[in-house]
Amino acid sequence: MKLAVVGGGSTYTPELIDGFARLRDTLPVEELVLIDPATERLELIGALARRIFARQDHAGLVTTTTDLDAGVAGADAVLLQLRVGGQAARLQDETWPLECGCVGQETTGAGGLAKALRTVPVVLDIAERVRRASPGAWIIDFTNPVGIVTRALLRAGHRAVGLCNVAIGLQRKFAALLDLAPADVHLDHVGLNHLTWELGVRRGGPDGEDLLPGLLAEHGEAVAADLRLPRAVLERLGVVPSYYLRYFYSHDEVVRELGTKPSRAAEVAAMERELLGLYADPALDEKPALLAKRGGAFYSEAAVDLAAALLGGGGPKFQVVNTYNNGTLPFLPDDAVVEVQARVRAADGSGPVPLPVPRPDPLFAGLISHVSAYEDLALDAALRGGRERVFRALLAHPLVGQYDLAEGLTDRLLAHNKEHLPWA
Repeated sequence: MKLAVVGGGSTYTPELIDGFARLRDTLPVEELVLIDPATERLELIGALARRIFARQDHAGLVTTTTDLDAGVAGADAVLLQLRVGGQAARLQDETWPLECGCVGQETTGAGGLAKALRTVPVVLDIAERVRRASPGAWIIDFTNPVGIVTRALLRAGHRAVGLCNVAIGLQRKFAALLDLAPADVHLDHVGLNHLTWELGVRRGGPDGEDLLPGLLAEHGEAVAADLRLPRAVLERLGVVPSYYLRYFYSHDEVVRELGTKPSRAAEVAAMERELLGLYADPALDEKPALLAKRGGAFYSEAAVDLAAALLGGGGPKFQVVNTYNNGTLPFLPDDAVVEVQARVRAADGSGPVPLPVPRPDPLFAGLISHVSAYEDLALDAALRGGRERVFRALLAHPLVGQYDLAEGLTDRLLAHNKEHLPWA
């Protein structure tokens, strides 16, 4: 089995390598290719990857290349974890929206739109080259904004699935609180990428006992603290929102906070410099503890499980993924991309099939519909460009929604992204 990682020079990559090494019975990787244009970083991380494999007695071959076409040739699955513009672009995404009193964040609001505009054309070009080099390969997208990028890939006819670590992180958290094995915790996870709610927490599987009421009653304070929301909010909602809902439920408070501390991009950039220093140590043969603070917790387990299931191996029967709606949420179009539990190991190799989910309360369904409509407009802007399309997408976003804000944000978005948007 051959896997390729586009963006293999990322500081995330040792997390992924560690998962491939530990979970080799689930996903027997024979060849792993790390692909990245940043030669120096790529060689550094490639060498560490080989040491991690050797430490854990993994016989797989790890290679590196800057040649995308050669790297993906013959691959069974290609993982995308790229960041167009790097941390410098992320810093901009987190900064200029604050000038208009809007949240600065890389996956939602105006910053999220900027990232989508930069990312979608690049990902589609990569996907076309994967299709030519390895027509049967699955594309697993971890590149944000995952929902919009996955929608672009699926509409272009690619064998693609979007993946996020929010659900597996919550599953692990709830399992620890409930004193259960993670495999025994099934989430009724409903919504869009970075806009989800846990409508149920079930023991054993989709038909199991719902443990959510007891979880909130006994551990509501701990769950609320992780989400940085008041416990009373969770009790009134009766469900567990993802931590990204704080940008919607506490928008103005978040904006005030962001104006008083260093951006997350600046923190991550400093962390990456330290990580690269650690990776350069020829004695290091495991992922360092610092990597846990970088983000992407449990990414490797989720990626291994998904790749194994798609390729006919082990892995869980069900997994939270981003895929076509196809009637799962009846108030959305079939070609909207939703993030829900799906049966991943389809017998015919066709990929994920969403499980039936509880119908969300109008309180949640309304926001899902609103953001899904924004994502449709965002994708149109990413594919066809144009200032007016950017303005329409921003005006449609529930965190913007006013024409003067949309005008100001459009001007700033285009000014800060001219390098990456040829039409701007």
